Amino acid sequence: MTPVQTARLTLRPFTTDADDLAFVFDMYSRMEVQRYLGRNPRVLTDPAEARALVGRWASLEDGALGVRAITTHRGDRLGVLLLKRIPWSADAAAPGKPEDIEIGWHLHPDAWGSGYAAEAAAAVLAEAWAAGIPRIVAVTNPANVASQGVCRRIGMRALGPTDRYYDTTCELFELVAPAAGGARADG
Repeated sequence: MTPVQTARLTLRPFTTDADDLAFVFDMYSRMEVQRYLGRNPRVLTDPAEARALVGRWASLEDGALGVRAITTHRGDRLGVLLLKRIPWSADAAAPGKPEDIEIGWHLHPDAWGSGYAAEAAAAVLAEAWAAGIPRIVAVTNPANVASQGVCRRIGMRALGPTDRYYDTTCELFELVAPAAGGARADG
């Protein structure tokens, strides 16, 4: 996974250096960040959890896929951008069924409202299309209107509620690669 630059941002892999780990712990130890993540949101309570999380992220790297730090060009850490395989819910999984690719973002509260999520996501979408990924989905907690707004700003189409992923009900968004002919109608 190569770093990606935008006008304001650098998107790069996380490292296990002290500054990256401290940022991950600080951000994910806040309920205001975690409240919409997963079926049973919980905050990090031990800095060792940040190291384990960064290790899991490193294992997701596969070409264009992976978890990137969203930073300014000076290196100030702002958040996390994910482009990864999304886990099916237990009743949606089927042998041989290809995994969908998910885009997502988590930003530190100090970075909210500045357009960083949309800017980072648009750059990574360009990388995904260049890598031949034909379709990207995003899922949000139904109450997370801020992330739903980012989905719309980057051109994703709302498909409504789904329980296909993460064993919970989410709002589903999708975007099909430009060469693939636009958004799908079958949701």
